Amino acid sequence: MKKIIALVIGLAIVGVCFAQTDPAVGFWLSIDENTNEITAGWEMYIVNNELRGRIVSIPNDPRGTIASDAKESYRGFPLPGKVNEMEVAGPPWIFGLTRRGEGDWRGGNVIDAGNGNMYNCRITFHRAGTRVGRTTLQADTLEMRGEIGLGIGRSQFWRKTDEATANSLWPE
Repeated sequence: MKKIIALVIGLAIVGVCFAQTDPAVGFWLSIDENTNEITAGWEMYIVNNELRGRIVSIPNDPRGTIASDAKESYRGFPLPGKVNEMEVAGPPWIFGLTRRGEGDWRGGNVIDAGNGNMYNCRITFHRAGTRVGRTTLQADTLEMRGEIGLGIGRSQFWRKTDEATANSLWPE
């Protein structure tokens, strides 16, 4: 009986270890770095060891808004169909990222659904209290960096949130 109990406890511990996920996974609020306003609610998730991100709500656009400024197709886009006929909320606008370490994802792409441009992308998770540049972060933060190449680009710093908040940004 003791061996069975020990086996069950051991399997439970192994299960918990494998169930843990990367800290970049979850729900986030993207923040405009110039106005400090929330631009979207996002869900970051993993499919086949690839980090992806999809918009789940937008504060200034009605549900069902089409990404009409996007191009018809993009190299490596993970969904079939014409991208410029897809809704802004739902498709993986961030895709192709591979894990380099805990909270460190690189080698993917981000499409700006507002203007149709595609950029190289990297995602870095920063724990609350971490110093980034001259700023000490007050909450868990996701740095989403889009680049055109040679390190030329910009970073947005997204705030960790819960699913209900990320999904609640739609205008009334």
